[in-house]
Amino acid sequence: MTSERGADVDYAALTKAVEALWAGEPDPLANLANLSAAVMDAHPALNWAGVYLRRGDELVLGPFQGKPACVRIGYGRGVCGTAWAEDATQVVADVHAFPGHIACDPASRSEIVVPMRDGAGALRAVLDLDSDRPATFSDEDRVGLEALVATLGPTLDWDALA
Repeated sequence: MTSERGADVDYAALTKAVEALWAGEPDPLANLANLSAAVMDAHPALNWAGVYLRRGDELVLGPFQGKPACVRIGYGRGVCGTAWAEDATQVVADVHAFPGHIACDPASRSEIVVPMRDGAGALRAVLDLDSDRPATFSDEDRVGLEALVATLGPTLDWDALA
């Protein structure tokens, strides 16, 4: 993890570390808080890391690390809402060029948003990472983060968050 690029993040080790943090802890809010903190700590170029929880027809701010953030995001709005609407990871090299970008922190320049699913495959949240540098996130980040949430998402008691 010596460079600013996410490709230097050891996502397998990060997944194991978060699994260890979650082991034996049934509270999903605590587990999502530890997920946000672990990802923020592991990626040297982040200025924000957190989870938006699906609540009806909007995403609602969940546990995060960083500056205060937008609380509610509509379906299809911004990078997070687009990830939900398209049910696909969004990797944005320049958030200012992204149509409809929601600027919670004007210092953010690039972003990656990864859908999180429960054991039945339903989208329950998105993992949102921001950087104050342009083009921070690579395909290696996408693959690593998708594997991280695919491993952890199904183990979370999502219904306890309702």
